[in-house]
Amino acid sequence: MQRFIGLMSGTSMDGVDAALIETDGRGVAVARSGNGLPSVAGATHGLAYAPAERALLARAKEEARAGLLDRRDRPGSLAAAELFVTEVHARAVRELMLREGLSARDIAAVGFHGHTVLHRPEAGLTVQIGDGEALANLLGIPVVFDFRADDVAAGGQGAPLVPVFHRALAQASGFEPPIAVLNIGGVANVTLIGEEEDDLIGFDTGPGNALLNDLMKERCGRDLDLDGRVAAAGRPDDELVRWMLLHPYFARRPPKSLDRDAFSHRMVATLATEDAAATLAAFTVGAVGQAALAWTAAPPRRWIVGGGGARNPHLMAGLRDVLRVEVAAADEIGWSTDFLEAQAFAYLAARRLAGRPITFPGTTGTPRALTGGRVALPGSRHR
Repeated sequence: MQRFIGLMSGTSMDGVDAALIETDGRGVAVARSGNGLPSVAGATHGLAYAPAERALLARAKEEARAGLLDRRDRPGSLAAAELFVTEVHARAVRELMLREGLSARDIAAVGFHGHTVLHRPEAGLTVQIGDGEALANLLGIPVVFDFRADDVAAGGQGAPLVPVFHRALAQASGFEPPIAVLNIGGVANVTLIGEEEDDLIGFDTGPGNALLNDLMKERCGRDLDLDGRVAAAGRPDDELVRWMLLHPYFARRPPKSLDRDAFSHRMVATLATEDAAATLAAFTVGAVGQAALAWTAAPPRRWIVGGGGARNPHLMAGLRDVLRVEVAAADEIGWSTDFLEAQAFAYLAARRLAGRPITFPGTTGTPRALTGGRVALPGSRHR
């Protein structure tokens, strides 16, 4: 196995996650802690975005949504945002390597997701800003990037990409299927891992933290509802939640994926802040409950939850009420709550270099299993 570094900048726009793993693109090296819990063998590092940096990314996203038609174009704030994204990811990798005493020769490749500013697979368009060639030259390390484009071009959703990693990690951890892995970032996505090798389903369940974060920013000047305290103090408008869940997205069969801004927090504009937060939290939970119904085989024995939503006790309590099976934050079972997606992109980079597929008919709706991503070598053009 070789060392790979994965990078993730999510739609919550909170910062960059960097994670080091050891893999051959098939298995994942797992360590056991003193209490016997499995964890990915490798260090992690995070960089938080400053308010001005989040504002730049928000402007780039709005400009992309306003009229970007060619995924290669970088008008207006998009050019500045791409330069920033590339440089801050380079800094995250350097800091992680410095702390671990590693050089460029120790890393087989970097998996660079970039930052999504537009995701409209129904229009054949997905845009992640970040210059993979420039990052390879800054680091002196091969970089695998642009993971979603090939899948979308083939008619897939281009998301979620993480299910194949979730399966590998579950197998390495010795967890018996069927299990579900739920990531609650800006958008929430689920991986359903069945008992057979090809029994793998993945899709976006609906909004994750994005609507709550937008509400808190607008009304309270804060980036998030810390520990779900505001939502816990309110009462959800159950009728409004039922209406939200009538949106056609939830009736579609998976695989399916969702743009971060497909829904708006202003759906709860008439409610007091606490009730509005409680309603949006109930919407996120209700969408996951709907997603559980998509599983046609034996239901999952446990749900493992990663991403920022796993640190929200109010959301976690709601999930336990709706799912009525074991629901555990990733940290509780030995995995990383915060760095699971960054680890996934390290794994996907290894699969790309090994020529193994990263998307499948059951995860993105692509007509066949596909590899994906482009490779940038230091000092050369990508291939």
